[in-house]
Amino acid sequence: MDLPLISVIIPTYGREEPLRDSLVDVLKQEYPNFEVLVVDQTLKHQPETQAYLEELAAADKIKWFRLDWASLPGARNYAVRRSLGEIILFIDDDVELRNGFLAAHAKNYLEKPEIGAVAGRVFDRMKLGDSGGDLEISYLPPEAMDPGIAWYYIDLVHTVKPQQVLTARGCNMSFRREIFTKYGLRFDERFRGSAVREESDFCLRVRQTGYKIWYDPEADLVHLGEETGGCHDISMRSLKYQMTFYHNHFLLGLKNLTATQALRLYARLFDCHVLGRPPCHKSGSPIKIVTRAVFYFLGFLKAVGTVIQSAWNDGQIYTQRDRQHYNDFPVGSERFIALNKHVKDAHS
Repeated sequence: MDLPLISVIIPTYGREEPLRDSLVDVLKQEYPNFEVLVVDQTLKHQPETQAYLEELAAADKIKWFRLDWASLPGARNYAVRRSLGEIILFIDDDVELRNGFLAAHAKNYLEKPEIGAVAGRVFDRMKLGDSGGDLEISYLPPEAMDPGIAWYYIDLVHTVKPQQVLTARGCNMSFRREIFTKYGLRFDERFRGSAVREESDFCLRVRQTGYKIWYDPEADLVHLGEETGGCHDISMRSLKYQMTFYHNHFLLGLKNLTATQALRLYARLFDCHVLGRPPCHKSGSPIKIVTRAVFYFLGFLKAVGTVIQSAWNDGQIYTQRDRQHYNDFPVGSERFIALNKHVKDAHS
């Protein structure tokens, strides 16, 4: 049986040794049919990383794209347009993979035609530490399939049984190619900053195609959660992070949820992230609560503005820039495939 080509996409920003280690784990996979695309948004690497990436690109082991802008959903879209795989698999730049990881993703698509996306298990170093490492969940509660409150019940760290889920985690998720080609879905580049909820937004739209999102605990990886690089270019205490955090949550609701579902999401967001109640466990200081409340309401206003602007601007600024550069060629066209090598050479 011919195994489908998997395009492994790794967006990276400000990562050095963890990126190199992640690539080592990907390239030693025994799955016989895959390509690796590194979308590199780091302006200047350490010499060791630069030399390693140059070596891999020269040996055609990776497609290496250097960009002068930083956007996680923008990087995902950029790579999808340059990928050739029947399965599009996204991982982070600070992960550890066991052998068999790619095969575990692929088998779901081969066995179940109704599956359009696979959410892999994530052994998240930070979350496992918080739980003591001994918590196990067989099946997620019904609330985990309710878009209004699911985000506080979906646990892809401790869940051990395969099952249908509402969303995946961005560091370990894959999709059938036709999600992008036949249905024309793209990651929304208006999800800013750390891009929190961008994968949730995308997965809610995947479900509208009729495809299922399937959780497979055997498609597992270890997420290191490095303290520097990646989404951590924005401090969680910074004004920019706070604004984009709330903006992205409100945008998710305004785009995808019914009025009732959205109100439940926003109420839970206020209760957890503003008032600091469980499971957030934030400071109950009146000053901090008021500060968080200000960002909560500013984030809502900004999200409303984003939706209003959608009437004349879809916000896909990086996709628009890319299409202008390549004269809006279709994915999979002969001209596009011919350009793949040209782009890799130009950015290596």
